[in-house]
Amino acid sequence: MAYDFDLFVIGAGSGGVRAARFAAGFGAKVAVVESRYLGGTCVNVGCVPKKLLVYGSHFAEDFEQAKGFGWSLGEASFDWATLIANKDKEINRLNGIYRNLLVNSGVTLLEGHGKLVDPHQVEVNGQRYSARHILIATGGWPQIPDIPGHEHAISSNEAFFLKELPKRILVVGGGYIAVEFAGIFNGLGAETQLLYRGDLFLRGFDGSVRKHLAEELTKQGLTLQFNSDIERIDKQADGSLKATLKDGRELVADCIFYATGRRPMLDNLGLENTGVKLDKNGFIQVDELYQTAEPSILALGDVIGRVQLTPVALAEGMAVARRLFKPEQYRPVDYNQIPTAVFSQPNIGTVGLTEEQAREQGHEVTIFESRFRPMKLTLTDCQEKTLMKLVVDARTDKVLGCHMVGPDAGEIIQGLGIALKAGATKQHFDETIGVHPTAAEEFVTLRTPVAG
Repeated sequence: MAYDFDLFVIGAGSGGVRAARFAAGFGAKVAVVESRYLGGTCVNVGCVPKKLLVYGSHFAEDFEQAKGFGWSLGEASFDWATLIANKDKEINRLNGIYRNLLVNSGVTLLEGHGKLVDPHQVEVNGQRYSARHILIATGGWPQIPDIPGHEHAISSNEAFFLKELPKRILVVGGGYIAVEFAGIFNGLGAETQLLYRGDLFLRGFDGSVRKHLAEELTKQGLTLQFNSDIERIDKQADGSLKATLKDGRELVADCIFYATGRRPMLDNLGLENTGVKLDKNGFIQVDELYQTAEPSILALGDVIGRVQLTPVALAEGMAVARRLFKPEQYRPVDYNQIPTAVFSQPNIGTVGLTEEQAREQGHEVTIFESRFRPMKLTLTDCQEKTLMKLVVDARTDKVLGCHMVGPDAGEIIQGLGIALKAGATKQHFDETIGVHPTAAEEFVTLRTPVAG
């Protein structure tokens, strides 16, 4: 049978665009359909605009620290509308870049909602297209718990388009999105409280990292409320929101922001017209080749619920394109030792195993850890401390994990990710000459194991 396309991609986010571009580059006839915005969550309501807001929220701290270096500044003022307008302008520019990347690669770009009609057909704006392979890359969508008054709360989608900066905000959640946005709002001057139902946020990160960040955020005036959860939200006569907690306490805010998880975006996708199956959490089930239970349909990225990170979706997109259209170049995605950053304030950078994971996996570990005040702060009143930690296999000397909380942690951990991928030992770290004076050199000068 002759198909309209060799590959039809539903979703123009990071993974879908990467798969489409490279498949077209390998000679395939490719179409992409997108109903919202080019670039997906990351470019529009995720990592890119969020990091722009993180940069914006740092300046109050920078102005304060400048005094120690002899700078006298007039009274600083902040305008939320200017930041959002400039952010929007940059996102529009990136949307255009994504459009050009696709079109210049020879990909047919369709704008509208794509729905599966059967295992080889997709309907867009009333027209049907056939394809040998269909790739679902529709990403995720934020979830707000269905509590009384939930309609008064916002998610990360709406946070990027608030008309004004809330004076008081409650951020609910214990993952990296909650922590990052709490830092943004706190840095921009909002009275910010972070509520999490567990004992300590950032479950799955190294214990030292979690405790250290909690201490640093508290120093910055961010109110952390652990073992706390909202039972209901009521709008007050003055427009403010009253949150009644499960323990009976009441908190009043101008905005309540939920970052309590994301669901796969499968709305009206037509999966019922195919043999595609979902796992117990509602994500699309795929095998190691991103193949669903329907042979002609593949899926990748956040919609399969593996590692929900943009660079991972990019790697998956590349793997799919190569396997289908350039098999001699195919190599599977390695999900081990994925470096990651949390743009909290201070930042987290991490790669490899946490101390807890290493012990659970049966490693006998030696821990190297350092906490210090960065050189940049020595002429200021700021008492923020940086944490650096290495988890080392005591038997083989192999470095199993690197963890950092401090300025530019993500930038530093990227290089260490290469070292861990190459199998570096603690001796390799010790024999590497440091770049002086930097914070990064601490990773190659850690000599004394932590007792315990």
